[in-house]
Amino acid sequence: MVVILPGWVWRGGPVRRAMVTGLSAGVFFGAFVLAESGSWVGAVAAVLVLGPFYGIRVARRMGRVWPGAGDLDPAARVAVVRAARRGEDIGDARLAPAVVDYCNGLRTAREHDRLLLWVVLAFAAVAVALALIDTFSGSTRQAGVSWLFVLFFLVELTWWPRKQARVMSCAERAERSARRVLRQSKSSGE
Repeated sequence: MVVILPGWVWRGGPVRRAMVTGLSAGVFFGAFVLAESGSWVGAVAAVLVLGPFYGIRVARRMGRVWPGAGDLDPAARVAVVRAARRGEDIGDARLAPAVVDYCNGLRTAREHDRLLLWVVLAFAAVAVALALIDTFSGSTRQAGVSWLFVLFFLVELTWWPRKQARVMSCAERAERSARRVLRQSKSSGE
């Protein structure tokens, strides 16, 4: 997840990152609950429970993946993330070490995500089973939402890895560029 977060999410500190990611996830899951059950109470409960849980989890993971982010001001953090995600030269020797650090964090996050692939596959299998059950014994609305959830897992298993691969390819280019800048500044400083 951390690999594909856009640069603007890094603008704020940990609390803001938790609020942004948590509110987004809470609204997403709340919409699923509302569509499936028609219950506004359930939808609000999903936002209020899953939002903070997910937001805190993602913000903590972001902090572990790139601990050096706290040493940069918000604009510098966003510049580093954008340069890395786009595969661009940071253009600032002062920020080159942060690009290298962020790219190392992305690799760590991607490896962690790969280890959890079996969990996603298991949940996808359960989602398909529930969608089949809802198709044959549930309401049309329940079946529709269940198949929408299956679609969510298909996106998770197909689009997400391709997006991660593109981001990682760009990050590797940006890291090579940042290392080149570091070598140049080191040789000119000696």
